[in-house]
Amino acid sequence: MPHRYIIVNHFDISLTFPEMLTSQTRQSRCSPNVCVFCELQAPCCGKLYVCRLCHDAQENHPMDRFKVREVQCSKCNTLQQAQKTCQQCQLQFGEYYCDICHLFDKDKKQYHCQPCGICRIGPSEKYFHCDKCNLCLAQDLRGNHRCVENVSRQNCPVCMEDIHTSRIGAHVLPCGHLLHKTCFDDMVKTGVHRCPLCMRSAWNLDYHWNLLDKEISQTPMPSEYQDATVQVICHDCQTHCTVPFHVLGLKCTGCGSYNTAQDGGLMWQQEGQNLQDEGEPEQQD
Repeated sequence: MPHRYIIVNHFDISLTFPEMLTSQTRQSRCSPNVCVFCELQAPCCGKLYVCRLCHDAQENHPMDRFKVREVQCSKCNTLQQAQKTCQQCQLQFGEYYCDICHLFDKDKKQYHCQPCGICRIGPSEKYFHCDKCNLCLAQDLRGNHRCVENVSRQNCPVCMEDIHTSRIGAHVLPCGHLLHKTCFDDMVKTGVHRCPLCMRSAWNLDYHWNLLDKEISQTPMPSEYQDATVQVICHDCQTHCTVPFHVLGLKCTGCGSYNTAQDGGLMWQQEGQNLQDEGEPEQQD
């Protein structure tokens, strides 16, 4: 549903009050999972919005959620200090409220991470904050991930949108870089298996390498290429090595990966001479 600026005084008078709140919430919320019964007064322009995302979608400037000081109740329209319950009618604005981010929401076991500076969906005991990555990660990644300093402060390398404050979940690649989960899924569907930033394999590809081994063993090269070798650089282990040439893949001798890049022309194992690429003009004296 698109983000919209909501005029809070427009209620359907044919509805009872609980139905009014439900109707109002359905029209104004920016996500199907958000249930809020107040609106934030934007400190920048003074307008009322359910959240900063609704504000930013309509205005030509961003709203600083941390500077929000007042909210307006959806039931009695009382403008008041930001808090969880209306001081006038005692309506609870949201099951969860963070007085730092000024976030109202349903109870999803959220917690505010001080180092991250924002609220995360918990429960908190299932996550830990990695100081080097500067990001909350699942407990099963504690001591089991490659740290990349301030990794979430970089934009997603697929869509170039923010990751740190995004409502879309992040996927941690084995190399330590982050993608939006949806971007990772789209990348897999298109057959891309490497990190867009460092070119390392995006997941364990041993099964696929084994299939390539079998296919290559069953597909011999023509006789004139059977003794040909080529130098490669492995994206996974950074090894530089000389390997047999095959059109189906060049296997790293260091880690067994086929995630390699050719470095130079073909060479004969026996003669150690470079083969000139077909179609390349010969150099004349």
